[in-house]
Amino acid sequence: MRNLRLLRTGGCRFAAAPGAPQCFCLSAEPDRVLVGSQHGLLELGPARDSVTREVSLTAEGFMPEDGSGCIVGIEDLPEQECVCVATAAGDILLCNLSTKQVECVGSVDSGLSTMSWSPDQELVLLATGQQTLIMMTRDFEPITEKQIHQDEFGEGKFVALGWGKKETQFHGSEGKQAAHRKQTEVSPTSAWDDGRPRVTWRGDGQFVAVSAVCPETGARKVRVWNRELVLQSTSEPISRLEQALSWKPSGSLIASTQEKPNRHDVVFLEKNGLLHGEFTLPFQKGQVKVNELLWNADSTILAIWLEDLKVENSNTNSYVQLWTTGNYHWYLKQSLHFGSLEENQLVSLLWDRENPYRLYVLCQGWHYLSYDWHWTTDHGMGENSQHMSNVAVIDGDKVLVTAFQHAVVPPPMCTYELQLQQAVNQVAFHTDPKHSGDMAVMDACNKISVYRYGRSTMNDPTVRFGAVGGNGFKAAVETPYLDKTYRVDVGSDSNEVMNPLGLRFLTWLPDDSFLVVGQGQHAAQSVLHHLTAVPHVTGAEEEHLNLRLSVPVDGEVISLCCSPVTRTVAVQLADGQILKYVWEASAPVLEPWQTSNGSAVQFPYPCVQTSITRISGEEMILGLTDRYRFFVNDIEVASNITSFATYNEFLLVTTNSHTCQCFCLKNMSVKALQAGLSSAAAPNSETLRKVERGSRIITVVPQDTKVVLQMPRGNLETVHHRALVLAQIRKWLDRLMFREAFQCMRKLRINLNLLYDHNPKLFLENAETFIRQIDSVSSINLFFTELKEEDFTKSMYPSLNGTCNAQPLQHSDQKKVNVICDVMRVAMEHIDPQKYCLSILTAHVKKSPPELEIALQKVHDLQENVSPDVKAVSAEEALKYLLFLVDVNELYDYSLGTYDFDLVIMVAEKSQKDPKEYLPFLNTLQKMETNYQRYTIDRHLKRYTKALGHLSKCGPEHFPEFLNLVKDQNQYCEALKLYPSSTQEYKDISDAYGEYLIQKQLYEQAALIFARAGIFAKALDAFQSSGSWQQALCMASQLGYTKDKLSNLARSMAGKLVEQRKHAEAAILLEQYTQDYEEAVLLLLEGTLWEEALRLVRHFSTQEPE
Repeated sequence: MRNLRLLRTGGCRFAAAPGAPQCFCLSAEPDRVLVGSQHGLLELGPARDSVTREVSLTAEGFMPEDGSGCIVGIEDLPEQECVCVATAAGDILLCNLSTKQVECVGSVDSGLSTMSWSPDQELVLLATGQQTLIMMTRDFEPITEKQIHQDEFGEGKFVALGWGKKETQFHGSEGKQAAHRKQTEVSPTSAWDDGRPRVTWRGDGQFVAVSAVCPETGARKVRVWNRELVLQSTSEPISRLEQALSWKPSGSLIASTQEKPNRHDVVFLEKNGLLHGEFTLPFQKGQVKVNELLWNADSTILAIWLEDLKVENSNTNSYVQLWTTGNYHWYLKQSLHFGSLEENQLVSLLWDRENPYRLYVLCQGWHYLSYDWHWTTDHGMGENSQHMSNVAVIDGDKVLVTAFQHAVVPPPMCTYELQLQQAVNQVAFHTDPKHSGDMAVMDACNKISVYRYGRSTMNDPTVRFGAVGGNGFKAAVETPYLDKTYRVDVGSDSNEVMNPLGLRFLTWLPDDSFLVVGQGQHAAQSVLHHLTAVPHVTGAEEEHLNLRLSVPVDGEVISLCCSPVTRTVAVQLADGQILKYVWEASAPVLEPWQTSNGSAVQFPYPCVQTSITRISGEEMILGLTDRYRFFVNDIEVASNITSFATYNEFLLVTTNSHTCQCFCLKNMSVKALQAGLSSAAAPNSETLRKVERGSRIITVVPQDTKVVLQMPRGNLETVHHRALVLAQIRKWLDRLMFREAFQCMRKLRINLNLLYDHNPKLFLENAETFIRQIDSVSSINLFFTELKEEDFTKSMYPSLNGTCNAQPLQHSDQKKVNVICDVMRVAMEHIDPQKYCLSILTAHVKKSPPELEIALQKVHDLQENVSPDVKAVSAEEALKYLLFLVDVNELYDYSLGTYDFDLVIMVAEKSQKDPKEYLPFLNTLQKMETNYQRYTIDRHLKRYTKALGHLSKCGPEHFPEFLNLVKDQNQYCEALKLYPSSTQEYKDISDAYGEYLIQKQLYEQAALIFARAGIFAKALDAFQSSGSWQQALCMASQLGYTKDKLSNLARSMAGKLVEQRKHAEAAILLEQYTQDYEEAVLLLLEGTLWEEALRLVRHFSTQEPE
C-alpha cells in the first residue's frame, strides 16, 4: 500500500551541443552521463549547461559529416579508461575522453544493429545486419557467432512423456473437436515495429535474451542464450509480440508487450519461453506504441516508454510510466507526460545501477532529466475526525482508498476508489486533525482535485465502492465527494527545461492552502511555493490556485512534513539541514530548525521519511534513511529500523530483527529511546512483539489499538500492540469508560485484574458505575472468576511511565479478592439483587475462604420465596450455576453442613450420587435428636469443633463419647471451653489433656492443666519432671505434706538439680527445707559458688551454740 513519492528532480539543457542525441549511458564518475550524437561523443557534467568533454567521430572519419550516422550502442568501460561505441556502419570504437583518441577495435561489414554488454562487462554481444549474433570477450576476442533465427528449440526442450495421441487425450470443455482444430497462425508484429533485434541480459549475466522478427512469419520470437551463445530455449508462438524487451534483474521473468484484439498488454515470459502473466496498459488498442521497457536495479519498478501513434498534422505525445506490483496486481504509480513538442521527445531512459530509484531521461532538445523516488505511505494524520485512518494507493487514474477504521480490506481491493480524468502522481491528506480524511490529488497535468467529507448529500459519480459494496449489502462507510478542481498557476520561464514532474511534495496546510516544491534557477536550488485558492469567477471553466508567495531555498528540498498537532512544517535539504517554514506568520519565512539549546539540526545522512513529534515535551524531528538508520534530530538512535510511525505520545518501529517495538515518548529522553532500541526487551515487556519477516507499518488506527502491517508480498496483517492496548485501556479506565475497556480486554485477552489494579480506589468508588456499564451477568461473573491476589500492574503489565497505583489504605489489611467481592456484592444487591443473583453467588464463592454456606442459604431462600418476575433466577438455575463453580461433592458436604435436609436433597438430586448412597444416611439422621443429629453431621464432615459443641449439649450420658472424640482428634482446648471449670467433666477433660501433654513431654504445661483442675498429685509429678521445684513445693503444700515428707521431696529434687548442674538451687532446697547446712555448703563449693558458700558458713556459725 505504498506510493512512489518524488524525492528530488534535476534537469538541464545543453544548448551548445551539436546534432541530435541518439543514445546515452551512465559514466563511472558520479553525476555524469555519456551521450552519443550524430557527430560524436559528449560527456555531460552535473553543472547546468556544461559539456565537460567531447570526442568528435566525424573528424576521425567514423561518422559521416552530413549527420546521417547513427550510434547503436555506448558503454563506459572504467577499467580500460575509455568508452566503447558501436556505429550502425559496423565499427566498434574505443574513445578516450581525456586524450580524445579514438581506436577502432573491430568492424562488421554488414553493419551493427545492437551492442549489449553483460552486467559484469566481461562479454559483449553484437547483433549484425546479417541477422547474426557475435559474442566477444571484453578484449574483443570473438567467442562464437550464431544465426539469430534457429530452427531448434534449444537445450531446454521439453521432454514428451508419450501419453497417447492427441486425439485420445482429454480436452476439457472444448470437446474432442479441439483435437482436430488447426493451430491458428501467428500474427506478425505491429507495423510500427522497427524490426531491430532487442537484447537484454539477466541480472547475473549468465543468460541473454534476444527478440528478433522471424523472416518467415513476420512475428517476433524471444530466444534465450547462455554465455557461450548456446541456445537454451525459444518462446512459444505469440501473436503481435512487440519490440520492447527487458529481463527482470532478479531473473524470474522477461517483460515484453503484446497487442491483443481488444487491448494492449505487458506480458511476461519465463526462461523456458512460456508466458507467465500479464497486465493491461491504460490505453485503447492502437493508441500508443511501446518503445522500451526497463526494470530498475532491485526489480521493484518497471518503467515503460510509450508514444502516441502518429496522427496526421500533429506531433505525438511521449509518456513514461512507472509500474509496481503487489499481491499479484500491477499498479501504475507515476506518469510522466512529456507533451508533443519535438524537442521534448524522448531519446532514451536509464535506471541508475547503484541507486535503484533514480531514473535518467534524455530528450531530443538536449534536455537531460533525473528523478529520485522513494516509497511512502499516504495516510490521514489526524486523531479527532471520523476518517482518520484512511490510506490512499495510487493506481493510474484511480486512487484506491482503504478506511482502516471501518475494515481492514486487503489490497488490491479497497473500501472505495476515486476516478480522475488523468493519471495521478501525488496524494496529500489534510493536515487539519478535524478533517484528516479530506484528500488533495495532483494528476499528471498538475491539476489538484480536492475531495472532502460531509458537506454534500449527493453521491459523487467519481467515487465508487470497492470491496465493501455489492448486491444486497448496504455500505455503512461514508464516502467523500469531489469539491473542486484547481489548476496550479506557478509562473514559469519559457526557456525553462520541460519537466513533467516540476512540482513535488504536495502538502495541504490546516488553513486550506497548499505547499509545493519546485525546481530553482540552478540545479542545487529549490523553490517553496505557497498556493491559495482564488475566489471563483463566474463563467470561468476551472478554478485556480494563486501563488501567495515563493520562497527560494538554497539547496535541494528532499522532504517536507507537517505536524497536525503543532502545525509545524519542516523542510529537509539534500545536505541533511532542517528548516522550519513559519507559514502562519504575516510574512512566512524559512528559518533553521533549532533544538532547545539553540543549536541547528542537521541529519548526518539524507532521510527519505521524516516526521515531527514531541519527546519529553520538546518538539523534535524524526528521520529514517534508505539504509535503515533512524535519527532523532541529529542523533542516531538505531541502525536497523525498516519503518516507523508516530501516534499520540507513542513511537512504533519495525526492525530488521523482525520485531515491532512501541515506546511512550511522553516522559522518555532521547538517550533512553536509544538504549531501548539497542537492547533486547524483557520477555514479558509490552514494548516489543515479534512480527513476520519484512513487515512494515502502514498506519496506526487512532482511538483503537490496531497497527496495520504489510508483508513483502503485499498482504496485510493487523496486530494489536500490547503497549497501545494497555495505554488505551488505561485512558478508558481513567475516564470511567468501563464498558469499552472490558470489551477490549476480553477481545484481546488482557487479564481483567487490570480493571481493579490500575486504580483500586477509583474502581471501588465507582463499582456501581462499572456494574451498570457492563450490564451483563455473564461478563461480571467472568470478571470475578479471573480475580487473583497479585497486583498485575507490577507483574504482568508494568506501566511504561513507571507509575503505579497503591492499594487503598482502608483495605490494606484485607485480601484484594475479598474486598472486590464484598464491594461488588453490595453494589449489585443495591442495584437489582434478582437480576444479579448469579453474580452475587459468584462473589460469595470467589472469596477466600469461600462463603458456600451463605451462597447455599441464598439458593434456599430462592426456593422458599418464589418471585413472580419471569426474568428472576429460579432456585434450580442458581443451584446449577453453583455446581458449575464448585465441585458437586464439596457442595453436597456444605449443604449437609447447613442441617437443612431439603437443601441437601436438592443438591444431591443435581449430583451424580446414587440415592441408595445418601437417602438411608439422611433418614437415619432425621430420626436423631437435634443436637446429636448435628453432631453426627459435623463428625461426618470432619468439623470436629462444631461436633463437640453439639455433643456437649446432648447430656452426661454422651460424655464418654465426647471424651473419646476429644482424645481421638486432640480437641482438648475446644473441649475445655464447653464446660465450666467446677464440673467433673472439666476435670476429666483436663486429666486427659494433661496425660496427652506428658506423652508429648510438655511437663510444665501438663502440670499447669492438672493444677487448674485441682489434680495436685499429678501436677506435683509433672512439675518435678519439668524441673520447676518452686511449683512442685507449692503443690506439696496443697497436698498437706508433713515436714519429713517435704524434706524427702526436697532431697529428691536437689539430687536432680545437681545432675542438671544447678548447684545454687539445690543448695537452697537443702538449706531451707532439710536444714542440712553442711551438705548445702558442699554443693556450693562443688558448683564453685565461693561467695554464697562463705555466706552460708558465716550464717551457720552464728547459729551454732558457743
